[in-house]
Amino acid sequence: MERLDRQVDAYVTWKRDLVREITRYRSWLVQHRLSSEAVDARLDRALKLLRTDHITLAFVGEFSRGKTELINSLFFSGYGKRILPSRAGRTTMCPTELFFDPRAERSYIRLLPIESRLDDTGIAQLKRHPQAWQDITLDPDNPDAMVEAFNQVASTRSMPMEQAIALGFPPDSLEHSETVGEVMVPAWRHALVNFDHPLLRQGLRILDTPGLNALGSEPELTLSMLPNAQAVIFLLSADSGVTASDMDIWQQHIHQLNDGDRQRLFAVLNKIDVLWDDVCGDVFVNDAIQRMQSSTAQQLGIAVTDVLPLSAKQALLARIRGDQALLERSRLLALEQLLCERILGQKERLLEQQVVRQVLALLENSQHILTQRLAKVHEQRELLDNRRQDSGQLLLELTARTRHDHNQHHKRLLQLKTNQRLLQRQGELLRGTVRAERLEEHLARLRRSLTGSLTTLGINLSILHFFRSVEQDLNALENEAALANKVVSAIYGRHNDEHPLHGVDAPLFRLEPYQAELKGLQAKADQFRLQLKTLLTEQRTLTRRFFATLVQEVIGMHQRLRQEAEQWADEALMPLMQYSLQHKQQLETHMLQLKTLAQDARQSSQRTSLLARYSLELEQQLAQAGEMLRLLRRPPPIRRQGKIVSLSATRLG
Repeated sequence: MERLDRQVDAYVTWKRDLVREITRYRSWLVQHRLSSEAVDARLDRALKLLRTDHITLAFVGEFSRGKTELINSLFFSGYGKRILPSRAGRTTMCPTELFFDPRAERSYIRLLPIESRLDDTGIAQLKRHPQAWQDITLDPDNPDAMVEAFNQVASTRSMPMEQAIALGFPPDSLEHSETVGEVMVPAWRHALVNFDHPLLRQGLRILDTPGLNALGSEPELTLSMLPNAQAVIFLLSADSGVTASDMDIWQQHIHQLNDGDRQRLFAVLNKIDVLWDDVCGDVFVNDAIQRMQSSTAQQLGIAVTDVLPLSAKQALLARIRGDQALLERSRLLALEQLLCERILGQKERLLEQQVVRQVLALLENSQHILTQRLAKVHEQRELLDNRRQDSGQLLLELTARTRHDHNQHHKRLLQLKTNQRLLQRQGELLRGTVRAERLEEHLARLRRSLTGSLTTLGINLSILHFFRSVEQDLNALENEAALANKVVSAIYGRHNDEHPLHGVDAPLFRLEPYQAELKGLQAKADQFRLQLKTLLTEQRTLTRRFFATLVQEVIGMHQRLRQEAEQWADEALMPLMQYSLQHKQQLETHMLQLKTLAQDARQSSQRTSLLARYSLELEQQLAQAGEMLRLLRRPPPIRRQGKIVSLSATRLG
């Protein structure tokens, strides 16, 4: 955990440095009258993204695979005992999220009663209503009390079979209770654990899930929580390999989460200590583990390097005892290294793309304008030095030239504002294609169809028609987006022809991520409607569960799409607006300086000195911009570390 702790700390420090430099750039723009409302809004969003960013690790697998034991060994070994309940059989009875909430006054476990499944409200919405949950206070300084509190998460209750089925539990998965005609079900639907731990304090979040039955009966897990995790760690047991129920979980809920570049699915082959054999020796054991690792990778269709054999139990024991040899033999350190390099590396790349590149583009814009202005001042100083006798007349000429440049930039700015209004009208067309009222029409039609259908075929057709309607809206939006992108490309093309030294790529509106997301949700809908247990569920219950899960995800996607369309229309021309506006403001300042010098009755040498002082001010502004650029361009910790390792290897070679 020491390595993981160190890397997470470096990642958080890097983000903190980014926040400092972006805040500094924001102040610098205001100080030099180079700020604008659009630039300030973009910087504000970048800061908000950095401050709310977190990393989620999701642990998934069938019961009794050691998920909770692995979490104990990774994060809670410092207590000298098992903090989270981990023993033979089922222990994690409901999905459990562990995090740190800096706004909370105390640590707590917050439990959502299982009966909340009868409502239409999803878990995400219920998180905003604390009164729906039961709270248990956690005392981090009392390990025994913490163990007792965490045991509440694993509690069960007895209820009639009919009631359990109404709550969404498949009847064949339930254990009979001591009361005749009743079965045992989890007492809680979901658990939130706010806990002050160094890694959680740095923004790490842990999601511990129960087995297949919970994943199947709580669609929000597979539709929202798991897809949003930076890493999904799939637990298997070395003593049983990939069982049929393991493969069911993998195929139904996990393998489709890999989305191209974001390789975030990992399999952990736990309990390798059952293969340890003092008689046959380490070579025999390692060969056996390697064979199982290869066959597991082949069965799951992932790289061998993404299957990590380890023993969570022995790792926890090693850390409690301080036994380094046993810790190395448990192979937990390999998982920690993978989490550092792959997960944190992915988060770094994401923030570089979403935050750093955008801010760098703005700052480079400012730097380019200052460089041009400084070059112009140096040129004018040379002219004054060469024409000392008539410097007053020359200053008047230079002022006139600068005024002409200023007028040209003012005209460009007016033209850009006209283009901005044109683009905003195009943005209204974009949003109109996917307006909220249109989606509500689709939802109302789906609701009527689901509640009025008397056959499973009718239900299936209703769901298919809903997704087809949303897809058609996105296709119509694609046509409008193509027109909008054509307009933007033409505007940027004209600008780049006029200013070849400041060529900027046109920011096009990209619909592909939303189309891919809708296809993924439709695939989930197909799986949902074709499951036998779903089709046998009473139709009213089916309607509620469908709206509480898949439809809510479509609504969320639709909202994000509309927001992005509006934001894109407002900001597509921002780099050009910033360029012209900052040029205009710099020219105004420069013109004022020249006008003052021309009206001043001082000697030409004094005028040259005053112009040199102005030149020094520009050089200082440019130096500040250069320093901010240098700090923002610093590679993030994982990439920086990779370069150091690479350089060391080169030197050794």
